[in-house]
Amino acid sequence: MKCIAIDDEPLALNVIKDFCAKISFLELEGTFTNAMDASKMLYKSEIDLIFLDIQMPNITGIEFCKSLPHFQSPLIIFTTAYTNYAIEGFELNAVDYLIKPIPFERFFKAANKAYELFGLRKGNSNIQASPIQNEPSSPDYIMIKSEYTTIKIRFDDILYIEGLKDYVKIFTGDKRHLTKSTMKNIENKLPVEKFMRVHKSYIVSLDKIEKIENNRILFGDNRIPIGDQFKKDFHLLINKFRL
Repeated sequence: MKCIAIDDEPLALNVIKDFCAKISFLELEGTFTNAMDASKMLYKSEIDLIFLDIQMPNITGIEFCKSLPHFQSPLIIFTTAYTNYAIEGFELNAVDYLIKPIPFERFFKAANKAYELFGLRKGNSNIQASPIQNEPSSPDYIMIKSEYTTIKIRFDDILYIEGLKDYVKIFTGDKRHLTKSTMKNIENKLPVEKFMRVHKSYIVSLDKIEKIENNRILFGDNRIPIGDQFKKDFHLLINKFRL
């Protein structure tokens, strides 16, 4: 499967280059620091998959994806340091949405998904996941240090997370876990399909939302505010399930 990577950060391109070299079915045809140079190659060569950064100068990854002509329909995996574009990314039928810094096992999972879709496009239902063996699957938990204890917390148990300067507080039912971390750091460790940042100080579990009142999410007696910069993406998501 022929692929290219577009990112204005050379270090990010080097990471993708190294990751692609470990996966037998990926052929990295080129790396580009801007979308306009990459577009020239798309007209010259048949590219099956693009690893596409979102925040770039001149034209964003979202805008570039929308500008691709119909006859050019490579699979897209977005790579970004921000979660607030996830909804728009998936509305463009992206294969996956990877949050930087990208762990190899997460990259590997996204590449396998693209490989299987590539097989369906080519009419080859026999294409399976990568022949690479023994790669770790994405964990369904995080490990945090609280005082002198390391605690395992499953994603399915988390209600929401509150940021407190250099600490975060993780709410799981009637328990509270305080650990030294930044919101950005813990956000990068959470699966984007299960969690969403709704405020500079709050991340919520989408599965655990039961009530929304006046731009506040209710978890029992606790009311989580929805910040102005997060309202659009949050309500776009919620409207998909609204009758």
